[in-house]
Amino acid sequence: QVPLVESGGGSVRSGGSLKLSCTGPDHIFRRCEMGWYRQAPQKDRELVSKFSTDGTPTYQDSVKGRFTISQDMAKLMLTLQMNSLRTEDTAMYYCGALCAWGGFWSQGAQVTVSS
Repeated sequence: QVPLVESGGGSVRSGGSLKLSCTGPDHIFRRCEMGWYRQAPQKDRELVSKFSTDGTPTYQDSVKGRFTISQDMAKLMLTLQMNSLRTEDTAMYYCGALCAWGGFWSQGAQVTVSS
């Protein structure tokens, strides 16, 4: 298991902003598909945003225009900036790495949005 360490999350009111960050080994960031996922209670884990194999970012329709994924290779850090948060964004958020030899997850961070 490759350690992916996540920081950020918290509680905000509807319309607020939060930022998540994730760091890990350089070989993971350079060779794997990096992205953000979330899981609400009693729901399946779903993709929020990721970098495609060609390096372009993709987003789940519900977060387009509100969330921004970015990567700083010098810091080996993946970031998710979340703006205009809605109550339905409430979930546990995970940094994920899809590698040829397997998939890996961060420990997760709770994001709670209240009205």
